[in-house]
Amino acid sequence: MGVGAGRLYAAVAAGGFRRYATYRVATAAGVFTNTVFGLILVYTYLALWEERPHLGGYDQAQAVTYVWLGQALLSTLAIGGGGVEDELMERIRTGDIAIDLYRPSDLQLWWLSADLGRALFQLLGRGMVPFGFGALFFPVALPADVITWAAFLGAVLLAMLVGFGIRFLVALSAFWLLDGTGVSQMAWLAGFFCSGMLLPLNVFPGTLGEVVRALPWSSLLQAPADVLLGQADPLGTYAFQGAWALALLAAGRLVQSAAARRVVVQGG
Repeated sequence: MGVGAGRLYAAVAAGGFRRYATYRVATAAGVFTNTVFGLILVYTYLALWEERPHLGGYDQAQAVTYVWLGQALLSTLAIGGGGVEDELMERIRTGDIAIDLYRPSDLQLWWLSADLGRALFQLLGRGMVPFGFGALFFPVALPADVITWAAFLGAVLLAMLVGFGIRFLVALSAFWLLDGTGVSQMAWLAGFFCSGMLLPLNVFPGTLGEVVRALPWSSLLQAPADVLLGQADPLGTYAFQGAWALALLAAGRLVQSAAARRVVVQGG
């Protein structure tokens, strides 16, 4: 990718950041919702960890930290939906995607850049306040060294790539299904359950736990959380996330090529 192309995609990412920054009322409502939902989960976790100390290898402070980290990353990684895939799916449905395919830019890189801009704003504008609230009013386990924080941010960046890879494939299903709502809802449910948003994946027993920890959704929340909490080796975590990111993005490129041929055949 040349310098000019790099500038183009950087501009797309900046545009995605500015676009979501204009939704101030929605952002404030999201901060409130994440904080309330975090409070509900925190008190549920406190009761659960009171009965089962060190459940999943976490102490109570680590479990509370996990909750607020989840609220910070929920919208950042669009685990519950709300990423650029909704707009992409709509453009496929209306046929406007044909315009995107004829642009002198790569479709996947364009939407990835836009989603990274969105994710960065959601992390700063919507995620930091609930996380700060939790750290202020509840006992949390946060690292004191800069290296761990830097390693955590690296895991979050890879989580953004994995999350986009999943959602890009979901959006492209609309080329064949026309209405991808059902696939989107199934992906949303899988994301909530398999990312660890409801319960840490370390809590899941036996084969179920091994399976969900091997799936790509575990890269979204569980992997960054374990890096921040000192429960995982950052390099091993990066290797796992990076492998899933490459696999999903490669799959997305193959499906994109098949979809482009479908558009050409149907549209002449």
